[in-house]
Amino acid sequence: MTASVSDLQSLTPATGGIAGEMLPPLGADAVGGFSLAEVVRVSFESLFANKMRSTLTMLGVIIGVGSVVALLALGNGAQAAITSQVQSIGTNLLTIMPSAPSTRGGQPSGGNEFSGSQPPQTLTSDDAQAIDALRLPVIGIAPQFSGSTDIVAAAAHKTGQIVGTNVAYFGINNLVAANGSLFNDVQERAGEPVIVLGATLAKGLFGSGQAVGQTVRVKDQALRVIGVLTPQGGGGFGSVDDQGFVPISLAQQRLFGARTPDGNSYRVATITVAATNSADLDAIQTRIEVLLRERHRVKADGSADDFRVINMASALSVVTSITSLFTGFLAAIAGISLLVGGIGIMNIMLVSVTERTREIGLRKAVGARGQDILLQFIVEAVVISLTGGVLGLALGALIAFAVTLSGLLTAIVSLSSVALALTFSMAVGLFFGIYPARRAARLNPIDALRYE
Repeated sequence: MTASVSDLQSLTPATGGIAGEMLPPLGADAVGGFSLAEVVRVSFESLFANKMRSTLTMLGVIIGVGSVVALLALGNGAQAAITSQVQSIGTNLLTIMPSAPSTRGGQPSGGNEFSGSQPPQTLTSDDAQAIDALRLPVIGIAPQFSGSTDIVAAAAHKTGQIVGTNVAYFGINNLVAANGSLFNDVQERAGEPVIVLGATLAKGLFGSGQAVGQTVRVKDQALRVIGVLTPQGGGGFGSVDDQGFVPISLAQQRLFGARTPDGNSYRVATITVAATNSADLDAIQTRIEVLLRERHRVKADGSADDFRVINMASALSVVTSITSLFTGFLAAIAGISLLVGGIGIMNIMLVSVTERTREIGLRKAVGARGQDILLQFIVEAVVISLTGGVLGLALGALIAFAVTLSGLLTAIVSLSSVALALTFSMAVGLFFGIYPARRAARLNPIDALRYE
C-alpha cells in the first residue's frame, strides 16, 4: 500500500515529520577549522602527554643549538682577545726586518752572539737613520738589536733577552718606569753601560729588594740598573717583563758584536716605525720600501727584496678574517647535530601520524580540512624544535658563562648568534615536519577511521 503525495503533505504540518527534525545542509563555505591559538595549545598538550618521547626528540636540537651558541661565543671571545692583543701592540706600527736572515744554530741573525763568519748585511743603523731623514709623519723610529744571554746579579742570575734600542722604543710601546728612570738620548748616543729591567726579570734577580742602583753583569760588562718597568702582563717568548733594555750602541758594539762585514756600520735586527695616523700607514710603508730598495740596490719591483715590512693594520685584518672563518667552521660542524635532531623530529612525527590515524580520520569526518591537519602537525614539529632551541640556547649560554668564570677566555654570546641558533632550529622543525604533516593531511578519512 502506497501513500499519495497529498497524504504525505497532510502529515507534515500535523506531526512535523522527519523533515522538521533535519538540519539545513552546510553551505559551500561552511567548513570546519582550527584557530592558530587552538593548534598551538593542542601541540603543547601532545608534547606533555608524551614527556619522555618529546624530551628525547628535542635532545638533538638542544645539543645542536647549545653547541652552536657555545662555539660562536668562544670564537667571538677568542677573536676579541686576539684583536685586543694586536691593538695593544699598535695598529699604527710598521716592523721592518730581514726577509731571509741567515741562521746559525737555529737562531736568527741579530738574535745571539755570532761566531765565525758574519751573516750577510741586511738592515743597518744607517738604514734607520735614512728612514728618519725622510721626515715622515711618524711618532718615532726605533731600531733594535737583541740577544739572549746570562744576566748575573750579586745573589742570582737569569737567562734573559737583552734588547738594544733607542729612547723612541719606550714611547712607541707605551713603556714607563715603575722605579727609577729610562735611559735618555745622551746615554743612548754615548752607549753608557746602563740597563732598564722588565718587572719579572728584576724580581728574579733581586727578589723583593731594590733593583735600581744595583749592578748586573752581561757578557762581562758591568751594567748599572737605572730603572724597572711597570708590569706589562702576558708571558712566553718576547714578554717585556722578562727583558732588559740597553742603549743600542752598547748592544751592537760591546755586547753582541754587530758590526757589518764591510766595517762601516752596525747591523740591526728590526726597525719599528710608529705612524702618527694609522691612515697614513700604507703610504709610509711604500715610501720606506722604495728607500730601502735604493739603498740595498735591489730591483724596484720588489721581487728581490732582502727585507720585509709587517703592517700591523693589515695583520689585524688578516687575523680577524682567519678567526672569523675558523669560528664559522666550528659552528657549521656543530650545526650538523641540528640536522640529526631534525631527522629525529621527522621520525617521531611519522610515528605520531601512525598512532593518531583514527584521530585524523575523526577530525576530517567532522569537517577538518586537509590544511588544518597539515597546520596541526607542522606546528607540533616547530614547537618541538623551538622548545629544544630555547633549552639549547640556555645550555650554550651556561657553557659560555662557565668558560668565562674559568678565566681561560671571555666568551661573548652575541645577539646575532642567538637569533641564528633559534631561527635555524625553527627552520629545522619546519623543514622536517612538512613531510609527516603532508602525509597526515592526505589520509582518506574513511580509511583512517577503519585503521586498527
